[in-house]
Amino acid sequence: MISLRIFGVLVIAALLAGGTSASSGLARAAGPTVTAIDLGTLGGTFSFATAVNESGQVVGNSTTARSGFHAFSWTQSGGMVDLGTLGGGGSTAADVNGRGQVVGDSNIAAVGIHGFFWTQSGGMVDLGTLGGTFSTAARVNASGQVVGRSTIAGDSEAHAFSWTRAGGMVDLGTLGGNVSGAVAVSDSGQVVGSSTTAAGVTHAFSWTQSGGMIDLGTLGNGISIAVDVSPSGQVTGISTPASGVGFHAFSWTRQGGMVDLGTLGGTRSFAVRIGANDQVVGESDTTANAEFHAFFWTQTGGMVDVGTIGGTLSNAADVNARGQVVGSSTTTGYFTGHAFSWTRTGGMVDLGTLGGAYSQAVAVNARGDVVGEGETGGEGEFHATLWRT
Repeated sequence: MISLRIFGVLVIAALLAGGTSASSGLARAAGPTVTAIDLGTLGGTFSFATAVNESGQVVGNSTTARSGFHAFSWTQSGGMVDLGTLGGGGSTAADVNGRGQVVGDSNIAAVGIHGFFWTQSGGMVDLGTLGGTFSTAARVNASGQVVGRSTIAGDSEAHAFSWTRAGGMVDLGTLGGNVSGAVAVSDSGQVVGSSTTAAGVTHAFSWTQSGGMIDLGTLGNGISIAVDVSPSGQVTGISTPASGVGFHAFSWTRQGGMVDLGTLGGTRSFAVRIGANDQVVGESDTTANAEFHAFFWTQTGGMVDVGTIGGTLSNAADVNARGQVVGSSTTTGYFTGHAFSWTRTGGMVDLGTLGGAYSQAVAVNARGDVVGEGETGGEGEFHATLWRT
């Protein structure tokens, strides 16, 4: 059960290309009382959350009564609101900041998909493109700076971009190749992503207004892909290790360069998020590649095995400033996944479902609100879910 985020990272790698383990020994905790809130849908049968901000505003995507997906924003007071589209048939939300600004992408009335920026007062704004017919927004920081990827004129190349209300869409360029994409941005404006080099190899990059695009290199072989950046400027991602076997999670800083985070005993580890306190989470195979487990990594403590709810697989999706990790784990064998919340002191807590057999957590805010999706008890529907403990 590899996470949707990691699957996405590997797809990006394909597009662009054209530690030591420490067992936590934590079992399921008796745990606090968990309340699962069904956020409903926009009239269809399926919805899922993608992000949550510090005030508890949830964004995601839902099928409508007619057909197709529309982006939504949900609040306790206002419920689920359809964010609409840019004139086409569908839209998807990717991220939301503390000011309630939502970003994602939408079909337009003509041919193409464009990134959007949405606010309660201004509605959905088209971010445009770098000259082509496609753009997609990945993340938005506290000031409203949006990053993502767009095709240039002729759709022959795709480049990473940064967008602001004042400056519009800016092409961040590449590392010498013809494809790049931005996946995260810090509140200081540091952008990270991946780009092909002049040799056609994919490398992680960090971009700043003053320094431009910097090649972060690799762990000694093959490729590297950045997935997130912390407020301090620490970057995390995956890279081919010097051995050339598998992928390893990495941490990069300007002072220390790229550091191999190791594995949980196997040959592969994948970072998916880095928290406000430079804590990295992801997943790794265990000894002899027998199982995949979520991990929690710090500079001082190394890689810790988060374990499972009872099955053989788990994956981490997000971590907050308190070190609370959320993701999904099988309850038995390789099947029947449940959302979980994990802390060093409390261990792994099964968040349950909405009455069905399956759930998945994808994000957590500073106060511990967890969002994702859960299977309902009837007709096998999946609804966006907010868990509170």
